[in-house]
Amino acid sequence: MTDVLVVGGGPAGLSAALFTAKNGLDTAVFDTDGTWMHKAHLFNYPGIGSIDGSNYLAVLREQVDDFGVDRHQDAEVTAIDATDDGFTVTAEGDEHTADYVVLATGANRDLAEDLGCAFTDDDVVDVDVTMETSVENAYATGAMVRAEEWQAVISAGDGAAAALNVLTKEKGEHFHDFDTPATAEAVMGSLVDD
Repeated sequence: MTDVLVVGGGPAGLSAALFTAKNGLDTAVFDTDGTWMHKAHLFNYPGIGSIDGSNYLAVLREQVDDFGVDRHQDAEVTAIDATDDGFTVTAEGDEHTADYVVLATGANRDLAEDLGCAFTDDDVVDVDVTMETSVENAYATGAMVRAEEWQAVISAGDGAAAALNVLTKEKGEHFHDFDTPATAEAVMGSLVDD
């Protein structure tokens, strides 16, 4: 059983996967590569002067790979169900289970609807500030929770918020992913050793 299943491999999904995997949770991502980022060029992402959307995704994918995320590229999730123990996701005919699920499917809200998540009057998935839906331990991020404000940096922030809430639940106290130069050296050293 995986700790966290992320459905969607754009900025929101990969951000969530990066945070959870970096902090020790077994994480899998299912990605059909249908993200709008392939049509984008980023000039408005803090810390990046200019980058093509596809190149940006390549960098994010490399980051999550470095932290051991089990990335299922070109794997479409066809069903998601809440169980007594968490969630079951069906992709490519196989079932995968996890304690938490992060939905990051852009403006496609079908899986959230199938899972029974509440929607707002604007017909977007209703979430709290941590991106948790009305279904406990199920999170929705990015364009699926906003009627219009669709930006890569906002989506990545949504993914990070969901991941930090998952980590807070797992650790039993408020969790902050804040590295110092000393911890950064240790993290980089462990990545080089792998």
